[in-house]
Amino acid sequence: MASTPLATPYLNIRSRVNGYGGGALAAAPEGVYVVTDDQHICFITSEESSSQVLTTDAAAYGGLVSDPLRQRVLAVRETGEGVAEGRQQLVALVRTGELTVLHEGEDFYGAPALTADGKKIAWVTWQLPDMPWLRTRLWTASVTESGTLEHVQSHPSPNEGSIQQPVFSGQALWVLSDHEGWWQPWQVDYQSAESGWLKAAATPERDHANAPWHLGESHHCPLPGDCWARIRYHDGYGELWLTCPGYPEPVRISSEFSDFRSLCTVNGMLYAIAKSPHRLDAVLRIDPPSAQACVIAGGEPALPGHTLARPLAFRVPAASAELAPPQGFLYAPLTAGNQPPKLILIAHGGPTSAAYPVFNPQIQFWCQRGFAVAEVNYRGSSGFGRAFRLALADRWGDLDVEDMARAVDCLVGAGRADPERVFIQGRSSGGYTALMALSTDQRYSAGASLFGVTDPARLRRMTHRFESGYLDWLLGDPEEHPQRWQMRTPRLRAAKMVAPVIFFQGGQDKVVVPEQTRAMVSAMHKAGQAPELHWFQDEGHGFLQQANQAAMLERLYRFYQRHSRKASE
Repeated sequence: MASTPLATPYLNIRSRVNGYGGGALAAAPEGVYVVTDDQHICFITSEESSSQVLTTDAAAYGGLVSDPLRQRVLAVRETGEGVAEGRQQLVALVRTGELTVLHEGEDFYGAPALTADGKKIAWVTWQLPDMPWLRTRLWTASVTESGTLEHVQSHPSPNEGSIQQPVFSGQALWVLSDHEGWWQPWQVDYQSAESGWLKAAATPERDHANAPWHLGESHHCPLPGDCWARIRYHDGYGELWLTCPGYPEPVRISSEFSDFRSLCTVNGMLYAIAKSPHRLDAVLRIDPPSAQACVIAGGEPALPGHTLARPLAFRVPAASAELAPPQGFLYAPLTAGNQPPKLILIAHGGPTSAAYPVFNPQIQFWCQRGFAVAEVNYRGSSGFGRAFRLALADRWGDLDVEDMARAVDCLVGAGRADPERVFIQGRSSGGYTALMALSTDQRYSAGASLFGVTDPARLRRMTHRFESGYLDWLLGDPEEHPQRWQMRTPRLRAAKMVAPVIFFQGGQDKVVVPEQTRAMVSAMHKAGQAPELHWFQDEGHGFLQQANQAAMLERLYRFYQRHSRKASE
């Protein structure tokens, strides 16, 4: 492939594998491999500022890992056309553009891991209808001198579980697996016939990762001297911990930050992306022997000159003795008042995702205008153990709705919210939760669906391959449970909406297709209601343009203001 000068210092980098991407960049000694927005892999040299296009096919690529000894990059390849659309392979690409298929036959592949000498490789796969946070399979192989794989074998976990993020420390293979109830670090003896599994010493019962929606996440990282950096999630907060033989006990790093991602090590130093409730994202450099951290990029104060609302963690009384209670974060309004404030309750998307206490300018928008905001980690959210996450099986539109309502009661009971001025909203699957709540519950004065799911059956027929089995897990087999699907379809509950609803929809949305929202709005009109619909023809699933984001907030603000007055009259 010919090298071409970079026309601009800026390049849109984005993987579309599985619809959510991840692993779109991998550094090599002479440059960096990237996946461009058009899904081509390019190699950008460090010194010549030139790019080399390695792929021109219609496939999507992600989960990039540099193989410097062979001057190539490993990747997950997802076919984009024809009868095999959506099929995946583990592949290698040299800089001439020649592609080698390393492994295929499984439905989905995670980003691979290589030993430093390039002789061993590990990866995970999963099969339909599973999602990667339900059941995955660990694989290892030897890499030959020619770069192909031999001695390929799988390593089942002792119990059913989700294995993710394989990484080598020397020749030792480590993974994060939840087969004992939490995503915890395990060493896998992949070179023995029995494939023994040994959990890291003194590991707390905490998730050390979140749900793997994206390829190439890194929540644990080996360091020189048998040291480790690992992230733990506790009460919704991400914590960074160092363990070292020389430490009397693990050391927590940079507790002023509330989440960490993308751990990596270079020349003995640890690097991470750190997030905070009141600062912009930062790149940290940590010296493991001294456990000292410094910000080398980013980390500026968010909205300088403005007071920020800070998250206050709260717990909702448990509905079940078997599970931890749902948890959330409350942001109080910045304008003082003698009465409990208006409350916006936010259901996060996913639904197997989570709300994190990190800076969100849209939350600050509401708090500056006199609203309290609460984000709720309902049952089904990640970061609270396997049982909590899997509790939503067959219960979507039920347990999440129940936990949102119980969060309202908790906050109202504590004097944190006005029971007559409570609003509920959500994006994507969070919009579904909001719509189901609005069709079953009198607690809410109004609500909003931001490109939310209104028809799960239609989504099931049209969704991409990655999530093609997800809805059956969330609601059950539609042939076996047709009444359940009918009862939990917002479009079919349009006449039951007990409060005003506003909808925001992108005309280019490939996940919640525009026809879903149009059908929901039409059904509400036929039922004698007056929903608001705001259409953004140039947006997809999630609004990216700042002008459109601002317009959405302003219209939503006016909507809530109108219904705040009506509710209080």
